[in-house]
Amino acid sequence: MLTLDKVFDASVVLRNIIRETSVVKANAIAPGCNLYLKPENLQITGSFKVRGSAYKISQLTEEEKQRGVIACSAGNHAQGVALAATKSGIRSLICLPDSAPISKVEATKGYGAEVCLVEGCYDDAYAKALELRDSEGYTFVHPFDDENVIAGQGTIALEITNDLDDIDAVIVPIGGGGLISGVAYAIKSIRPSIKVYGVQATGAPSMFQSVHDDKIECLPSVQTIADGIAVKQPGENTFRYVQQYVDDIALVTDDEISSAILALIEKQKMIAEGAGAVSVAAAMFDKFPIRDKKVVSVVSGGNIDVTSLSRVIERGLMKSGRSSSLLIELIDKPGQLKDVSRIIADCGGNVTSVFHEHNSNTESVNGCYLRIGMETRNYEHVQEITQTLRSEGFKIIE
Repeated sequence: MLTLDKVFDASVVLRNIIRETSVVKANAIAPGCNLYLKPENLQITGSFKVRGSAYKISQLTEEEKQRGVIACSAGNHAQGVALAATKSGIRSLICLPDSAPISKVEATKGYGAEVCLVEGCYDDAYAKALELRDSEGYTFVHPFDDENVIAGQGTIALEITNDLDDIDAVIVPIGGGGLISGVAYAIKSIRPSIKVYGVQATGAPSMFQSVHDDKIECLPSVQTIADGIAVKQPGENTFRYVQQYVDDIALVTDDEISSAILALIEKQKMIAEGAGAVSVAAAMFDKFPIRDKKVVSVVSGGNIDVTSLSRVIERGLMKSGRSSSLLIELIDKPGQLKDVSRIIADCGGNVTSVFHEHNSNTESVNGCYLRIGMETRNYEHVQEITQTLRSEGFKIIE
């Protein structure tokens, strides 16, 4: 049974294993509130997951340790289990979905675990781990639906309340629900007045839908750049804790998540993975009533695959109006491109790409299309450039 004493015990056990991540002020990310970040992306292994897995392993019997441990994960729990098991001299086997970023797979191996790649998503890896547990006798370390794992994650709440006295709300990512269960339980046990909000991706709203319908539901599929929270079904324990202790849950889109990742890079010099950035996205895009409130967003992890980071940044630039494009119909005659470029420059924009195409669909026989890419400040800046081009007689198609 989860108790506050167990959470405090976990904080003692983890003292020489984890890194205490101090809360930091976030400037100009969510201007409507007084935002702070709990940077678990700076945690050892790059994620909060090491807290729950290390505490769980510390509570195993000698017989359970002798059998070795097995776990399933989208990547971060895998690294936490691998590190904690290796530190304790225990063999570990981790089942990961074959869609997991290569960086997470290699990091898991680097912490001393054997890896079994499973076709599909997290839930397929979970089924394979249970199969191997039963056939080979491993001790299973659940990524979220376990009281000791939840207690380990709850140590984050103890650190937050030690760092800040007068918090109004804490925003927490939700995948299977282990992190928010531990944080919400500890927060509400210590300071019931603090609001606890959860965030999921629109492409993986398993807890959101389950709580809304008042029963655990399994999604047919999940699809989001926040792979760390792409879970089809919440746990029985976590569903119960979320129902009891979490004040509200919201959804954020992949575009909003990308914008949050970009904002963290530019304004905080901080790298977050998609799952870690959803809590910041919720604050940025007004998903909760936190205006003028003192709020902590838990940045749960930073293990983003470097090869996908550039795509995420580009998506974030598009979402925030920092990168944009216009399709302009022109009469094919000298000076047209020069005039368009001049207008954009006079408005403070920067041309980044130009594509010129003759097309029979234009109104004029001598017509052509100009696709022009621009670096802009925001959507208002894009509108300013668009209106100026129109006032100069140019026809904007899109």
